[in-house]
Amino acid sequence: MTKEWWKEGVVYQIYPSSFKDSNGDGIGDIPGITSELDYIKSLGVDIIWVSPFYKSPQYDMGYDISDYQDVYEQYGTVEDVDALIQGCHDRGMRIIFDLVVNHTSHLHPWFQESASSKNNPKHDWYIWRPARYINGERHPPCNWRGFFGGSVWEWDDNIGEYYLHLFAKEQPDLNWDNPDVRQAIYNDAMRFWLDKGVDGFRIDTVNMYSKRLDFPDAPVVEPDTPWQPAYDLICNGPRMHEFLREMNYEVLSKYDAMTVGELPHTPDPAHVLGYISASACQLQQVFQMDLVFLDFGERSKYYPRKWALTEFKEALEKWQCFIEGNDGWTTNFLENHDTGRSVSRYGSDDPRFAALSAKMLAVLLTTLTGTTYVYQGQEIGMVNAPKTWPIEEYKDIETLNYYNEVKQITGGDKVALEEVMRGIQLTARDHNRLPFQWNANANAGFTSSAKSWMRVHDNYGVVNATQQSEDPSSVLSFWKSMIRLRKQYSELFVHGSFTICDFENEAVLSYVKEETNKRALVVLNFTDKPQELNLKLVKDMTVLVSNYSGKSMEPVLKPFEGRIYI
Repeated sequence: MTKEWWKEGVVYQIYPSSFKDSNGDGIGDIPGITSELDYIKSLGVDIIWVSPFYKSPQYDMGYDISDYQDVYEQYGTVEDVDALIQGCHDRGMRIIFDLVVNHTSHLHPWFQESASSKNNPKHDWYIWRPARYINGERHPPCNWRGFFGGSVWEWDDNIGEYYLHLFAKEQPDLNWDNPDVRQAIYNDAMRFWLDKGVDGFRIDTVNMYSKRLDFPDAPVVEPDTPWQPAYDLICNGPRMHEFLREMNYEVLSKYDAMTVGELPHTPDPAHVLGYISASACQLQQVFQMDLVFLDFGERSKYYPRKWALTEFKEALEKWQCFIEGNDGWTTNFLENHDTGRSVSRYGSDDPRFAALSAKMLAVLLTTLTGTTYVYQGQEIGMVNAPKTWPIEEYKDIETLNYYNEVKQITGGDKVALEEVMRGIQLTARDHNRLPFQWNANANAGFTSSAKSWMRVHDNYGVVNATQQSEDPSSVLSFWKSMIRLRKQYSELFVHGSFTICDFENEAVLSYVKEETNKRALVVLNFTDKPQELNLKLVKDMTVLVSNYSGKSMEPVLKPFEGRIYI
């Protein structure tokens, strides 16, 4: 198996608005990131992934881009980005950017031209369709539900047709079937930054560029709304692999560029391998969502379900083992900008257990095969927003749209709104967008402004990077030691085979990592109660790591204890 830099590296994701404010306007920015590169380097991180910083009206926090070659003015300038790239390279780190090319902002000049006239040369750069009429009444071309709720179609009076938007109506979908669109994307969004030294891309919604362009109606599974989920019609369309091969051949292969794609609603490992097999020449890695969707209910993520540890094990095993015997690669993550905090979802944010469960999850992520991704704040054990916060503290378009839809459908029913609020408190995207907690000063040291763009978590006085950097027993210190250990034992943890043990145990996750003559056993207590250890598993092995002080050989795992035996 080859050992490219993007396999061995640990990636740290940064959300610009929430990382560090350098100029006191209450919002994070590019110079703020650059000012903390030494902190990031100290973690042992090799690669930084920066979420969108491009020019944008910010309807969807920068995932609605109005100019691929410019920077959102509150984040800084192109020169600031140049300095960030150089700063990473000077410290021996690489840097990747978000590539958002399924859609643009409605304010992008391409869409402005497209919507100006059917005769405009760029009209076909987006996806337009005539209305369908039922009993003389105008309806969208099909019943697909958008990812942010409502129809995927928006009527345009000037054109007299609907345009497609899988996300917000301010995010019209590009027409990838038009070769001129693809060439413009390659030039404006990719080569421009690759030539400046960026080391690759995290590619947003990478399986949605090709859709079913005949737009059949999706099956009705939610009879109380006219808009139906259509994932099988939206994702993995007929030309998807063709488009990615072309992108790789014409652009990415000309640079030593890393690619990791966001690949939702693709549950079949054989299908995923078609994207990431080295011989397929498309992508190097993708994010599989089974673990981060584990608590999503059938109705919606905002009606979460209780999950069993055996389900967690099944998902983990599936995406750890699907690359065995082939030329694919995998990824490990429990957090990103679209999730809640992993401590609150898979561990416990009870102050008695929060740090312990954060460390236990660090043991998990740093011992898995594949490339490991850490989201800002995860390394200090940040948790979800307090349950006392009202809906007014939430900013995300997805969350607010869903809450308001429930409010409208139920006539503001208090019980219904309380139910959806409980889901928001667990799975809303805003939890991972709270400002980074640098110190115990006002606004957690995130900004010198009296007010930050989003409220800082109430616990910043006891959970912050400055305090933890001085404490050898802190979550931060533990993460640093685990990243060092991952690199020390890279053959075993990065590249080793993965085997689940004691599968039916609903309290403890145990697995073996093996490579040539090295063997490790990882045991993780996912509960707040002591759990008996299966002594057969640890016979003739010694403890390498525990997230409790010392290297206990006791036959009982403490609450949220994680151990590595070697």
